[in-house]
Amino acid sequence: MLARSLPRQCACLRLRRPLRLVHTPASRSFLSQPRSRMATVAPLPPSSRSAFSTTPSTHRSDLNEKLLDQKMEEITDLYGTATDEFEIAAEETEKMTVYAADDRAAAREALEQLQHVYKTVVEGEDREVAEEVRRRVGQRIRELEQAVIAMEEMARGQD
Repeated sequence: MLARSLPRQCACLRLRRPLRLVHTPASRSFLSQPRSRMATVAPLPPSSRSAFSTTPSTHRSDLNEKLLDQKMEEITDLYGTATDEFEIAAEETEKMTVYAADDRAAAREALEQLQHVYKTVVEGEDREVAEEVRRRVGQRIRELEQAVIAMEEMARGQD
């Protein structure tokens, strides 16, 4: 029944006799070796399995991860607020509205608050957390600072 359902190209599968193994010189030399010389796979001992785990194995790493997550969340929230304030201030400055000066001051204040928290973390005692925070958000904070400076210079040119 199976043989009838197979397509014509698979005629070799319809044969009723067993297939022969074709031995090459390489396979003959490998198969002729005693079993003791063949590679065997042994399970890893429990102590070495933990060395390859993806989760941190030390308590210090757990604390670093928790601290890093906490600081990154705080900085991300402040960055979002500062970015929103900057966008509002840039729009008001471009339109030269009455509220532009107050919005620029709010953007500058939000940026300074973000920079204070960032500086506190980067200059903190935990070097691992400081380096990771610097790597993740340092460039974005510098870009936002340059954008605020450019907006303030544009406003001075409008006066």
